[in-house]
Amino acid sequence: MLKINDEIPNFEILTDRDNFKVSNYKGKNIVVFFFPRADTSGCTAESIAFTNLQKEFDKLNCIVIGISKDNQKKQGKFREKYNLTCELGADFENDVCERFGVWVEKSMYGKKYMGIQRCTFLSNDQGIIVNIWENVKVPGHAEEVLETLK
Repeated sequence: MLKINDEIPNFEILTDRDNFKVSNYKGKNIVVFFFPRADTSGCTAESIAFTNLQKEFDKLNCIVIGISKDNQKKQGKFREKYNLTCELGADFENDVCERFGVWVEKSMYGKKYMGIQRCTFLSNDQGIIVNIWENVKVPGHAEEVLETLK
């Protein structure tokens, strides 16, 4: 997994609306939050929380992108269903999750499988990671990221 003071990877990812390139956001703070699956309870709550704070992030020169392994179509339906405003990256064929170190082995009911660790990265306007939240608990998380950014 990436660490504080590492450079944010210069990734490019398809979104439900277009294409997101880190290099297009030089000089901006960037929040990248990874979530396991679109339109599930925790992922929905987290995405709505970031959407509700979007104007505050905008005022602080910050772009917010959520990323999962869902495809563009599913991300688009997710956006429409909940009126989400943050970018939604579709890492279904890319390696962004792997590059950040959040594609990990998980276990449920004794079965092991690969999945996304709910995790958030904050990089400053110089492209340096200044904070990482691992194994995120959704309630209050978006607010905590915003406070850290301030």
